[in-house]
Amino acid sequence: MRIRFQINIGFLSLVVLAALLQAADRQSVGTIRGRLLDADTQAPLIGANVIIIGSNRGAATDMEGNFVIDNIPVGSYILQFTYMGYQPLTKTDVIVKSQRETYVHAETRMQTLETEAVCVTDGYFTRQKEQSVSAFNYSYEEIRRAPGSGGDVSRILMSLPSVAMVNDQSNSLIVRGGNPVENTFFVDNIEIPNINHFPDQASSGGPIGVLNVDFIRDVNFYSGGFSSIYGDKLSSVMDIRFREGNPKEWDGQLDLNFAGFGGVAEGPLGKNGSWLVSARRSYLDFVVKVLDVGSTIAPRYGDIQWKVHYDLSPENRMIFLGIWSDDHNAPDREAGLKNKMTHYGRQDDGIRTTGLTWRKLQGSRGYTQTSISHTVQNYRQDWYETYTEEHAVRNRSAEHALKLRNVSHMRLHPNHGVEFGLDGKYLWSDYNNWIHATTNALGDSIPELRIKNDLNASKAGGFINYTLQAISGMDLNIGVRADYFSIPDRLTWSPRLSLSYRITNRTTLNASGGRFYQNLPLLLISRNESNRTLHDMTSVHYILGLEYLLTENTRLTAEFYHKAYDHFPVDPSQPGLFLIDEGYQFAQSKCVDTGKAQTWGMELMVQKKLARKLYGLASVSVFKARYRGTDGLWRNRKYDNQWIFSLEGGYKPCQKWEFSLRWIAAGGGPYTPLDLDASRQYHRMVQDKNRINQARYPDYHSMNIRVDRRFSFRSSNLIFYLSVWNVYNQKNVAEYFWNDREQKQEAIYQWLIMPIFGLEHEF
Repeated sequence: MRIRFQINIGFLSLVVLAALLQAADRQSVGTIRGRLLDADTQAPLIGANVIIIGSNRGAATDMEGNFVIDNIPVGSYILQFTYMGYQPLTKTDVIVKSQRETYVHAETRMQTLETEAVCVTDGYFTRQKEQSVSAFNYSYEEIRRAPGSGGDVSRILMSLPSVAMVNDQSNSLIVRGGNPVENTFFVDNIEIPNINHFPDQASSGGPIGVLNVDFIRDVNFYSGGFSSIYGDKLSSVMDIRFREGNPKEWDGQLDLNFAGFGGVAEGPLGKNGSWLVSARRSYLDFVVKVLDVGSTIAPRYGDIQWKVHYDLSPENRMIFLGIWSDDHNAPDREAGLKNKMTHYGRQDDGIRTTGLTWRKLQGSRGYTQTSISHTVQNYRQDWYETYTEEHAVRNRSAEHALKLRNVSHMRLHPNHGVEFGLDGKYLWSDYNNWIHATTNALGDSIPELRIKNDLNASKAGGFINYTLQAISGMDLNIGVRADYFSIPDRLTWSPRLSLSYRITNRTTLNASGGRFYQNLPLLLISRNESNRTLHDMTSVHYILGLEYLLTENTRLTAEFYHKAYDHFPVDPSQPGLFLIDEGYQFAQSKCVDTGKAQTWGMELMVQKKLARKLYGLASVSVFKARYRGTDGLWRNRKYDNQWIFSLEGGYKPCQKWEFSLRWIAAGGGPYTPLDLDASRQYHRMVQDKNRINQARYPDYHSMNIRVDRRFSFRSSNLIFYLSVWNVYNQKNVAEYFWNDREQKQEAIYQWLIMPIFGLEHEF
């Protein structure tokens, strides 16, 4: 995306903005409406106190746990929930808007610590008994305003110490030395294989997020040691909960930002339901066509999302969910040469997930969620080598998954609970792919590969996780899951254990250990019949953490971890390559499952929630990630940055303005130096096979800043933000490539300074 396009549209937006300011900032009022539930049973909490901190305004919950606070001046507030026998809960960033209802969904648990010595509570931080370590929670407002995130839920996580910095152009999550293949995503109990536009096939990465941040209620991210209710992934889980539409009135919103334009609409569905829908489309291709700028790359993408809920009865709720995306990109050879691309061609991709969830309340005992969903991923791609113009790749793939997931949450006693359930998948894929005969990145001759087959498989899993308070101040989780995969017809067992012990009212010791399995993607299995016999990839996690509450809104955490991987697929004909990191296109022959890897590290983080005017997060991580190929040598993994430092925070001097920044510094990742003589000979990039991942890119650092301004009109609201990515224009190297036209090695740089704007009009 060209900076001049951003500036042109930004100036137009400022003109419109200036015209609107004449009527803005009148003293307007709004309403806070919400509901307080028991987190373990989803039962309403009746008669709880809800107060606005710093004021004398408040309310009490009714027989259904609902509360309403009317006529609140527009602004940002903090809500505090208290209920006898339950943990106090604090909700920050509650934004009241002109003539609109702000809905606050709140859940709390029974108080397990009974002592009069407790004078500091951690109500600002969401804690989950089922996840004692490596857990992070973000609210909608924290995601929306994060500098450098662009409203992308994945990019905000890059401030965490457990997520490595890879490339500004990608939001791929590299968690504790792993790979994007090792991550999974859930939205309202439905698994989503990839939440990005232009997705990486059989992985979870991509450049631009699909999910509309205005749909998100909150996000729980688990970077390791997650409980047995999640399976088939080795590194991380992102569990996202969408909000529900306004059940009282119709609301709308129009958006314009660097990613595109679109809108959100919501409203009631009879007396017992609501609907929420959004549609968005990029506009860069329109701008390129109007300005006639020739070879500029102009991808086109869009998405449609919806959530509909309807209560059949007070105990039974049905939820209909959809997340559809459509992506197109067609850079020609001129654009490839101009932008230093190794390949040009055409890409037409799309992912559609549609699902239905039934939530059944079991009174004071608990609740059950049962979801059925279908996902289809279509890839239609043709790529040509930029310098030789040879047809390199033809991809015609259609991957389907029909999924069933059932999870029951039951409280057996105030100090004892259990989660159990099952999940199943039926997968069918149609591959008609071709890769030309060539030399790989190490200069080895690779024969032509043709794949034309239909591949079907089934998966089934069962799990149970038991939570109990063994002694006062100690929560213990004991879980196990069993998983079956029809390819290669094998059953695996995954025991997991975690504990949390409150040493003092401020200090908590956490620990976790467990085994995790992940099935090989059908895309890799399809490349060779013998790959059907390979074992599932395995990871064993050990985590030890300490948590200290500096104040009620500031927390210090330290964690030490070790991950041991086994049974990774590797190609004996390319003994030094690690296929999971390099890409499945390198798997051209029979694979074996003898690949191993290890990651160990230490993370330190201080997080301050917005209690008054300041909020922030500072973290540092030191780690090492290595792998062993078929030659028996240990090498650095592709994403082994070794160290990461992150600083993010903001200042809200008043209700109208907000200023924030994010600065990230990281060690350079490993890469394999080019063999210049071989590159000249083969007229393409050839790396030195004797120095695989022995060199390192220069260290990375970049700062993003952002300014938000809120305007309130008589019956609508406007948010304008201006963000500058890489504000001091640091030239961070993305990769080195071979310029065959000039017969020399050159660097491809990550994004330089980039201004980004956004307008959100709510009515």
